[in-house]
Amino acid sequence: MNNLLSLKSMTIFKKNNYKKHSNHAGFLLDQDSGLYVENYFHEMLSIERKRTERSKKAFVLMLINIQKLNQDEEVIKKIANALFLSTREIDIKGWYKYGRKIGVIFPEINGTGLELLESKIYKSLCDFLESEQIDKIKISAHKFPEKDDNHNSDNSADLTLYPDIKRKSKRISLVAKRIIDIAGSLACLSVLSPLFVVIPFLIKITSKGPVFFRQERLGEYGNRFIFLKFRTMQINNDPAIHQEYIKKFILEQKSYSSESEDDKQKGTFKIKDDPRVTSIGGFLRKTSLDELPQFLNVLKGEMSLVGPRPPIPYEIDNYDIWHKRRVIEIKPGITGLWQVMGRSSTTFDEMVRLDLQYIKNWSIWLDIKILFKTPWVVIVGKGAY
Repeated sequence: MNNLLSLKSMTIFKKNNYKKHSNHAGFLLDQDSGLYVENYFHEMLSIERKRTERSKKAFVLMLINIQKLNQDEEVIKKIANALFLSTREIDIKGWYKYGRKIGVIFPEINGTGLELLESKIYKSLCDFLESEQIDKIKISAHKFPEKDDNHNSDNSADLTLYPDIKRKSKRISLVAKRIIDIAGSLACLSVLSPLFVVIPFLIKITSKGPVFFRQERLGEYGNRFIFLKFRTMQINNDPAIHQEYIKKFILEQKSYSSESEDDKQKGTFKIKDDPRVTSIGGFLRKTSLDELPQFLNVLKGEMSLVGPRPPIPYEIDNYDIWHKRRVIEIKPGITGLWQVMGRSSTTFDEMVRLDLQYIKNWSIWLDIKILFKTPWVVIVGKGAY
């Protein structure tokens, strides 16, 4: 009881204090419950994700779904009191979705199990609420980073942990981007239609197998789709070569085109000398003509004209936490900052930083500038293998 009175006194003090500074902190709290407002809570969730990317110390987002309680103010206050009394001072309490879901961010959980946290919150709620009210509440827990030895092997993102991404999206600009994607793809397919006759013919007369290469890739939010290219390799080749190279590319932080004297002495395989590539395949790769079928992916809405390149699922197994943002926060593209500012002559970390720079500064104007630079990069063929 004393703890409850102390908590109420502290809440009153905070409310009075925030009213004196209404131009700043007053807008961060819901004055009725003492919880952080929805937008600020989402911002804190974004910051906590980025902190975890650096510290590697996992956090948990717990959601208390109170939608069935019909926004009963007195009950909400009781829930808020229960959360303040059963969580640490560093745990962040706020509205995940105002009036429907209350969120608690538990930073640096240090191996604490999700079931233990859920049980602790549930017992505290039981001390404040009636049994019929408890029955109307649903509790869920979400851990970040999402992937560990037992969970999320499919590499898809738990979007519950990323409410700020959709909130920040510029809807009108996204519609404009989609219009540009459709119009640009149709125009390119129309102008380049003769190549869709010539290239398949050259592929067929130089090697056995299908014209198109189909491969599973990861798109926005880690969703999988079938990625299209003109086939540049022999059929029935061993993918282990590429898997090993990608692993070295990510972990050793060497560029595609780098080759040290030590590498040469050891006879290290270089991807630019890939023996799986057909005679016409090398030309198609050098000129990026093998990428033309991806305009079909764009028309289907799986890709955009501009964005990060979509990774193969096994690449993600070697990603650091912060690398994954490049496949979660925006739709993948045919071209992007990486392609016009270095392509294969950059390291993997440099490539990811360019992708994140694009995501942070994205605008229609930036897309247009990248699209205009892309043809010159293709003609020069710098960094393409």
